[in-house]
Amino acid sequence: MSATDSLREDHKQIRRLDKIIIKCYTELYAGKNIPISDLEKITIIIEEFFDSIHYSREEDSYFPCVASYDHLKQEIRALLIEHEFSRRIAIQIKKHVKRWKNGEDAREPVARFLKTYSTYLMDHMKKEENFFDKAEAEIISKEEEFEMYEQFKSVMTVSKKMEDMIKEIDYLEKQNWVQN
Repeated sequence: MSATDSLREDHKQIRRLDKIIIKCYTELYAGKNIPISDLEKITIIIEEFFDSIHYSREEDSYFPCVASYDHLKQEIRALLIEHEFSRRIAIQIKKHVKRWKNGEDAREPVARFLKTYSTYLMDHMKKEENFFDKAEAEIISKEEEFEMYEQFKSVMTVSKKMEDMIKEIDYLEKQNWVQN
């Protein structure tokens, strides 16, 4: 496996979560109830998986490697701006879930920001996939791919956290509100 393959594997998990997010905001807009604990799990996965693992891999290793060849710098900048946009949406989701948990009616903003996040995710991943294709074909050597992948694997706490996040996605996929 290569670093690019690893990032594409992350995208598979992200797509799984996106299906849950779509189901969640659809159910919320339909007036159905979603357990606050499940909404909190979604926010944790967004924080822990997207930001702490996936974006970190890209921002700390992958993008700098590609940029070192003086290529795709505009694309990298655009993706970094989108990562920041993602973080801001995630903060809003978390804020409104917390309001809802504390007794306020925050159904609409939770649904709205989840829908916004889902829209962002699909667009962003398409851009990243195109970026990966270019980087893999034109810039990064097989040796660099292997070295970055080894670096991704060497951080055991990240590997454990990744396993935990996949288990959380598994859990959410099995919930009645997702299955219906």
